[in-house]
Amino acid sequence: MTELPARAEPPEPGNRRLDLDPDTVERDLIKLVLTVVELLRQLMERQALRRVDEGDLSEDQEERIGLTLMLLDDRMTELRDRYGLRPEDLNLDLGPLGPLLPRE
Repeated sequence: MTELPARAEPPEPGNRRLDLDPDTVERDLIKLVLTVVELLRQLMERQALRRVDEGDLSEDQEERIGLTLMLLDDRMTELRDRYGLRPEDLNLDLGPLGPLLPRE
């Protein structure tokens, strides 16, 4: 008869890689979503500036893009404030690659 391998002991509280606290799950999820949105916002802003510098946009398009980016930034600020997050809280440390978002 084949013996079953011994069950691994559960990790001790200090050795967990992922610690899910029901009280912070919503905030942590919002933090992750806002990080992705902030990354995309910064990429769109850089793309818009490049297109403005190259003269690819009409004056009306420039104004609409500028207004949209300002509104998105305002909304991001509101959401960060609601969940008690600072802009630097959205910047993930990628180890040897450095931070995800450029430091402003």
